[in-house]
Amino acid sequence: MVPVECYFVLSALLFFIGVFGFVTRRNLIAMLISIELVLNAVDINFAAFNRLLFPDGHLEGFFMTLFSIGVSAAESAVAIAIIINVYRHFKSDSVEAITNLKG
Repeated sequence: MVPVECYFVLSALLFFIGVFGFVTRRNLIAMLISIELVLNAVDINFAAFNRLLFPDGHLEGFFMTLFSIGVSAAESAVAIAIIINVYRHFKSDSVEAITNLKG
């Protein structure tokens, strides 16, 4: 059986890789993937804390993880729709293309 600390280390690595990718990338799709990495790190933490706090088999953390995965799927669908509209309008998927928006 894998110790819970390994899940925490994996979650921390995913979180910091996601934050680094979000800060350094200028492509909207790459930024969306980085946000998804951060959300996956949160999901791993939910499951790991559930295993740590309730070793007898309660499933509160797992249900929270399933809810979070559903929210992440809806968020990525909306974000991809926005990115497609930005690409159609500006013919670019970089962040610099949408900084010149005029209201």
